[in-house]
Amino acid sequence: MPALQAIDRALFGLVSFLAQLLLWLAVAMGFFQVVARFVLHSPLDWSEVLTRAAIIWVVMLGTALAFRSGTAIAVQFLHSRLRGPARRWLEHFIGATCVGFLLFLAWIGAQITYRVRFQSLAGLEISISWVYLAIPVGAALSALAVLLHWLMAPQASPTPAEPAPL
Repeated sequence: MPALQAIDRALFGLVSFLAQLLLWLAVAMGFFQVVARFVLHSPLDWSEVLTRAAIIWVVMLGTALAFRSGTAIAVQFLHSRLRGPARRWLEHFIGATCVGFLLFLAWIGAQITYRVRFQSLAGLEISISWVYLAIPVGAALSALAVLLHWLMAPQASPTPAEPAPL
């Protein structure tokens, strides 16, 4: 397990770094677009497209990070009321359902990415498939994140604080 944890830390550390870098790029390009349009009176046709593409990648990479931390797959109401094997069965069910959906999304995303490979992204003159590639990459990373969260979770989940009686 230590090797798996090291790979997990390195991979999702890289994903986090890329997501943060792309978010900064989107902010900078958005700011640059406003300055170019309203201060320089010369709007840029490529900065808005680049901003949107960066935000799409940030969302898909951020989704993988959310799944890795377990925050995107919480069913807290039901989880807090179950104990022992029933709670672990719920965690297995949620994990399997998420992995199945994410692998399906990666497969469909890969097909879409392949189909649009000859279309150009207006303003940037690159293939739009580079933007669509965020779907299968993000979904595959998210599926891996769910599997890692599922495999590395303790067998006995800690009991959250009991809600106050009504």
